[in-house]
Amino acid sequence: MTDAEFRYGTSRYVAEREKRYGAAIASYAERGFGGRIGGGSWPAFVVVDMAKAFTNPQQQLGWDLDLVLTRIREILDVMRAKGMPVIFLTVALEPGMMNTVALQKTPATKSLLLGSELVEIDDRLGRRDNEPVLVKQYYSSFFGTSLSSLLTNFGVDTVLIGGTSTSGCVRATAMDAIALGFRPLVVEECCGDRNVAAHEANLFDIDMKYGDVISHAQALEYLESIPARKAA
Repeated sequence: MTDAEFRYGTSRYVAEREKRYGAAIASYAERGFGGRIGGGSWPAFVVVDMAKAFTNPQQQLGWDLDLVLTRIREILDVMRAKGMPVIFLTVALEPGMMNTVALQKTPATKSLLLGSELVEIDDRLGRRDNEPVLVKQYYSSFFGTSLSSLLTNFGVDTVLIGGTSTSGCVRATAMDAIALGFRPLVVEECCGDRNVAAHEANLFDIDMKYGDVISHAQALEYLESIPARKAA
């Protein structure tokens, strides 16, 4: 099956995923992995790296994330209506940061210069003035940022996670979230990766060890169950 056929959300995608991972999930469960943590009383949505460098297929770092953008926006609109926190992350580098070991591994990210249009959040997500954009240089949304402090200040116990890439910054964010005591809920249709196999493998691994991977529909059901609050 090609990547084009193995498209997120199609019936073939679901059937292929069950074929690939059904036995592995059962095996992990027998050994005590894959427990459910569920959502808590107050969530935030951490949107990872949905910047123009990644969402524009014409850019070196970009690919088709139109469906991911649509699904993220649907979650955002529900959370905004309920006064739930939304926090965006973007990678932005200063010229003096170009000689790190990480950039030797991914030299394409040298284009993500602080202040450039490429590091701006995609306009289709409709970011509001009261929604912070935190700048990071590495993979996890928590590493070297004030994200943990912000979430604590907002009284958040649950972190919905979406963005790109599933195998990189989304995964790293989920790992740090659970280590810091938050409940990570990675929304499947709100995540994207350049490679479908990497997307699937990392969703499986996150779901077994680092957080709950939930569907877009499950995320909406969870959000609807939480009473709205007045904005601070």
